[in-house]
Amino acid sequence: MGSERRERMKALGARLRVLRGESGLTGAVLAQRAGVGQPTVSKIETGRMVPSRDVLDRLLGALGVDESVSREVRELLAGVVAAEDAEPTAVDVAEGTTVDEEVRAAQSVRSFQCVVLPAMLQSAEYARHVFQSAPRSTPEAVGRAVAARVDRQSVLYEPGRESVFVVTEAVLRTWPGSPALMLAQFDRLLAVESLSTVRLGVIPWRRPVPVLPRHGFTLCDQRAVVIETFDNERVSTAAAEVAAYEETFERFERAAVFGDEVRELLLRVMKEFRDLGDTLIP
Repeated sequence: MGSERRERMKALGARLRVLRGESGLTGAVLAQRAGVGQPTVSKIETGRMVPSRDVLDRLLGALGVDESVSREVRELLAGVVAAEDAEPTAVDVAEGTTVDEEVRAAQSVRSFQCVVLPAMLQSAEYARHVFQSAPRSTPEAVGRAVAARVDRQSVLYEPGRESVFVVTEAVLRTWPGSPALMLAQFDRLLAVESLSTVRLGVIPWRRPVPVLPRHGFTLCDQRAVVIETFDNERVSTAAAEVAAYEETFERFERAAVFGDEVRELLLRVMKEFRDLGDTLIP
């Protein structure tokens, strides 16, 4: 992250912190009134997260500031975005700072994957295998990356958010580690799928895919897309690129099954892993 953008993020956060102090609200109360998580408020105020325009407007509304102050704060956000546009968009997969900011700031997250499980759904052990397979990975970097990924997943439980995940059945059958690791991972999928804030869809092998998938991607609201390549992730806020990925996601979503059909599929594949594990016991 460039120093200019970092300084502008700190300036935005500091201004919001001052406004909250003037309003007499705690971070927890502001978060509740704005319909966001308390960690989100904390990270924005300390310059570690860039809020979306929607989140910023909700914070300003909860603070009860007048239009002139709102305009001033929105200009600070515009300055952060302008600084971001001037920087390279490639992000190291083992660090993921910009990616983490985008996901945490979004109220709507839509993710498609065709090889590995979406980052937001990965168990810690599954994520460890993902990061260990990255080029030039080190134990220290892998440990930090796993911790950051697990921490990011807390947004799944925050009210007011919506997360939609679509994967191919091949994702469920592409496994690192051991069958036991995958059984634990499927337990997590079943638990997350039951959340009211989450929709999990799977494109079964018996259905043709509408587009031949080449890589995974994650849409953050309607303002950014995280595009995954072999060795990194990059964030694009280009309107045309975001729109193209939105259209692609909608096509994958229409081809997927949800609800009871997904749970039945997960339980069926779990049984296959359990049987596979039994055959591997020495």
